[in-house]
Amino acid sequence: MKNEDYIKGAKLYTLLVYSENVAGLLNQITAVFTRRQVNIESLNVSASSIEGVHKYTITAWSTEDQIKIITHQIEKKIDVVKANYFTDDQLFIREAGLYKLSTEKVLSNPEISRTVRRYDATITEVNPTYTIVMKSGQTDSIIELFRALDAFDCVLQYTRSGRIAVTRGTQEQVSEFLEERESRSKK
Repeated sequence: MKNEDYIKGAKLYTLLVYSENVAGLLNQITAVFTRRQVNIESLNVSASSIEGVHKYTITAWSTEDQIKIITHQIEKKIDVVKANYFTDDQLFIREAGLYKLSTEKVLSNPEISRTVRRYDATITEVNPTYTIVMKSGQTDSIIELFRALDAFDCVLQYTRSGRIAVTRGTQEQVSEFLEERESRSKK
């Protein structure tokens, strides 16, 4: 059973939250999800394209009504500049997957290397003990590659990053918000 099956009408939403770089804010943001009993699927925090503004990319299975409330509560935090929620079709999304494989098994079964190439993954390191494979792309293709490699019983370790995302617009949505706010403060 998938996570979305637990909540009737749930979909995977991505929240993009822009904030000042303040210690403790991540805890405040995750607490909003906890209070609503919504599990965070992935979380990525990094600098944004705007100097002094950090970007949180958070994914969670939720209903639209619930994600609206969560977004609004996050946006009320003092150090949050702007928060929006999106569905996958509104964003350009990528993740990365790392796969540590048994070098012995990779060398003894050429189908493993073919599988890596078929999924457009890259072998980034090979030593006598393990081989590191990296793949970037959509979540589904990263998980599919894991399942394909796991079928060869060669996976020693596997991990995937949190989602990174940008809107399909020409600039960060927070840019427009900040420009508006700045022009109002000059009046």
